[in-house]
Amino acid sequence: MSLFGTPGLIDMPTARTAQDGIIGIGTAQFRNTGRNTLTFQITPRIQGAFHYSTLNGYDADGGTRYDRSFDIHMLLAEETDARPAIALGLRDFGGTGIYSGEYVVATKEISHGISLTGGIGWGRLATRNSFGSPFAFISDSFKTRPKQGSGGGVQTGQPDFDSWFRGDAAFFGGIHWQATDQWSFAAEYSSDAYLDEAAKGVTQQESPFNLSAQYKWGNGVTLGAYYLYGTEAGVSLSYTLDPALPPIPGGIGPAPPAILPQHHVAAASWNMPEAKTGPREHLTRILAQDGLILHRFHVDAKTARIAVANTRFDAGAQAISRTARAMANTLPPHIAIFEITLITQGIEVTKITIDRTNLGALEFSPDAAWQSYARSRIKDAFGADQGDPVPDLYPIFDAGLGGYLEVAFFDPDNPVRIEFGIEAEAEYSPAPGWFLSGRIRQPVAGNLDNATRVSNSELPPVRSDVFRYAQESDLRLSYLTGEHFSRPAKDVFARMTVGYLEPMFGGVSGEILWNPVNSAFAYGAEINYAVQRDFDMQFGFQDYGVVTGHASTYYDFGNGFLGQLDVGRYLAKDWGATFTLDREFKNGFKLGGFVTLTDVPFDTFGEGSFDKGIRLEIPVSWLTGRPSKDTVSQTIRPVYRDGGARLDVRNRLYDVTRDLRQPALANQCGRFWR
Repeated sequence: MSLFGTPGLIDMPTARTAQDGIIGIGTAQFRNTGRNTLTFQITPRIQGAFHYSTLNGYDADGGTRYDRSFDIHMLLAEETDARPAIALGLRDFGGTGIYSGEYVVATKEISHGISLTGGIGWGRLATRNSFGSPFAFISDSFKTRPKQGSGGGVQTGQPDFDSWFRGDAAFFGGIHWQATDQWSFAAEYSSDAYLDEAAKGVTQQESPFNLSAQYKWGNGVTLGAYYLYGTEAGVSLSYTLDPALPPIPGGIGPAPPAILPQHHVAAASWNMPEAKTGPREHLTRILAQDGLILHRFHVDAKTARIAVANTRFDAGAQAISRTARAMANTLPPHIAIFEITLITQGIEVTKITIDRTNLGALEFSPDAAWQSYARSRIKDAFGADQGDPVPDLYPIFDAGLGGYLEVAFFDPDNPVRIEFGIEAEAEYSPAPGWFLSGRIRQPVAGNLDNATRVSNSELPPVRSDVFRYAQESDLRLSYLTGEHFSRPAKDVFARMTVGYLEPMFGGVSGEILWNPVNSAFAYGAEINYAVQRDFDMQFGFQDYGVVTGHASTYYDFGNGFLGQLDVGRYLAKDWGATFTLDREFKNGFKLGGFVTLTDVPFDTFGEGSFDKGIRLEIPVSWLTGRPSKDTVSQTIRPVYRDGGARLDVRNRLYDVTRDLRQPALANQCGRFWR
């Protein structure tokens, strides 16, 4: 790993990439410079990185510059016996431009463990021993690079397309030796002269050569030591993880029960005390042991129809498997067909039909998971007979008390702001599809309320005043809502939410979603009337109200990538669109990014030019190995402004229903027998 936290030599890049899906977190420090990086190998050939750098003494008053930027690295050609790996990259293409530069680089292993790298850089990577543009023969426009502003970039926060691969270029290169599985060494010639930092006294250089030694432990942690530019030393610490491999492979939850031979089930039905209370009560107890709530039940001559709500498993396929096993081990042998309807938010979503004989026949088959999915019949649950309602199930009440941790990363004046405290949540459901929910929080400690930056937004301060809510509140009402979920038609879902919708806004939200059970596409529409809440986060409101809404298109690419396009009106009354692309692993680990462009001019938006960021969602089951539907999520924005700000409504329909539709169930089929 380089000092930028990406695959490279020291300061210079290589043509190497990480393993597909790998996430890296790194920090490096040398003299007055600190670099913190999050990297993600988006595809086998494309890597993205987000940097948060600190440059002490860089600003005009001698203050510290907190800089945020994005990189992208693309593998153009893989290494072969006769050809090096070739890659192209952009550094700092969406930040202030302090580190802005582009490169084309080649890397070739010349002996076991020894690789040579050579490349050409532009921009910052052409500030030492540069020469004229190699692309000048294409057009005279490649001869010069547009002048950068005081922040570094031509326009802070937006890609400078007109600068890429333009102006003078320079060579860089080096050698890397992987001495053992743990130790590696590198030497490089750098084409970065650190002109701005040297002029401001942040750093100094006496040589273009750098040296490094790194030690990697088996747990993904790497420690690096560096001698840089003939004047100073540096250190780095990085950690890489593979989201596809959770810390506890296979989990530590209870194993599913074996499927009993049918003659054992028949004998048990006569002898077990539970059987005397009836099959529904018996099945209810068995399902409850796995966090599955029986809502409907009916048995006829050959078919058992039930509807269940899953409160434990983060994969719908696993909930189906546990339900089918419970039915096979409790219902009489003459029942040949199991019809299982999955319920979420009190509404029936998807119906799965399973032949009982397949369960026993496939239990020990090498491809049991896929065969079980392939032989199941998946349909929309609208209008289907799901059985008779279980009496006395409603009302349902649930409550909890615990701690919370809220983290705000990469604020322009502070890299990390943290707050922790106590929270209480409660939910009351008087009937299917109806919910009254709320959460209160009491902060205990933290520095969220220490922010001193005052909003200078030219737009209504719908988000830029976020820290005032931490400063002017104590006991906080995070949300208090009434919700109704319904099924107006086949493949159609509806939601209505009213109340204190989120920490900063209350109002009314309505949504409708068309999500065909077997389709990769889904389409939705949402309309809201939102009023900004008082800063004390109690029951009062401010004078600002707005009608917002979006038309949304969702697409499951089928290879773990999920796309979403939202077009409409935002909280600051601006119109535009948000594009989101996530990569979701089979275990539910999700990482993605989003970009919002609206009719707000970049200068009016302010620092950052437009809303963009990274979002991460980690299932608690991935962290602990125990079944859970809970997740830990975090959104990272380079800067939090008012343009492109959307209402944060809980339980949007696509998020609620997607995991129970055919494309997601197919992706989860490997967990059917768990």
